[in-house]
Amino acid sequence: MRVLVTGGAGFIGSNLVGTLLARGHDVGVVDNLSTGRRDNLAPEVWFRELDILDTALQDAVAEFAPEAVVHLAAQASVSESLRDPERDWAVNAEGTRLVAAAARQVGVQRMVSASSAAVYGEPDEADLPLKETARKAPANPYGKSKLAAEGLMAAELAGSPTDFASFRFSNVYGPGQDGAGEGGVVAIFCTRLRDDVAPVIYGSGGQTRDFIYVGDVVEAIIAAAEASGSLASMGSGADAASYNISTGAETSVNGLLDALRAASAKMGEPIFLPARDGDVDRSSLDPAKALGAFGWHAVAPLERGVTSTWRWFGGHA
Repeated sequence: MRVLVTGGAGFIGSNLVGTLLARGHDVGVVDNLSTGRRDNLAPEVWFRELDILDTALQDAVAEFAPEAVVHLAAQASVSESLRDPERDWAVNAEGTRLVAAAARQVGVQRMVSASSAAVYGEPDEADLPLKETARKAPANPYGKSKLAAEGLMAAELAGSPTDFASFRFSNVYGPGQDGAGEGGVVAIFCTRLRDDVAPVIYGSGGQTRDFIYVGDVVEAIIAAAEASGSLASMGSGADAASYNISTGAETSVNGLLDALRAASAKMGEPIFLPARDGDVDRSSLDPAKALGAFGWHAVAPLERGVTSTWRWFGGHA
């Protein structure tokens, strides 16, 4: 299969590209390298340094002529979305529409686009783990732009031969994640523990997330790309093409740090700071729909995932 990955030089993208290559697929990448790195990609990967908002995007997609497009390019920082919501909307919402338009015009068979647990906002605790049909109340511009992106992709591809799906990732972590800035809490904790700097926890640490290992996310994307039947019509209404890619389990930030302490044998005490604007208190997503649609479920337990991640960070000072 010929697969084009936008944002393919980034964390999830480079893990996906490496697995696709290992399984014999032809892989192309479009990435503006704002957060990704060219040296994350093998030399044989077809590559264009390009922003998804660039008018040359359609030509690049046509040049590679993929059978499937995996859209991972995004503005992924919640705090940045609060500082510059217009840019966040342009990249996440309009950018997704432009990628979908290019996929439709080239005749791509299937497009899988990265969405986020942030589309749900603060959930009703009785509804956890959330199904795809749960109430949507994004708590920040990032979540709003991701939710809008789902609708814009669906509108762009409706009635075309291009099947599509939006993957609502929970909190993805694993080797290769950026520990700088807002990289994910696992990567940030690993970096600080490695450097013998106290981890920082915002709020009480009792807030929960649904942490999913990047290898499981890669398997979900590949399973969906190779699935038979339509992914866009697995249900009715606005959530028909949406899938939670998650474990369904809640882990507190304090519990995560305890798991990393066990993996790293570093016992540094955390620093507690006030909770940040836009952060939800509890989060977990029900992945049952993905299992029914294309036979995927997460297999990496947190302890194994954080141990693998810690080993990677230990070798990348």
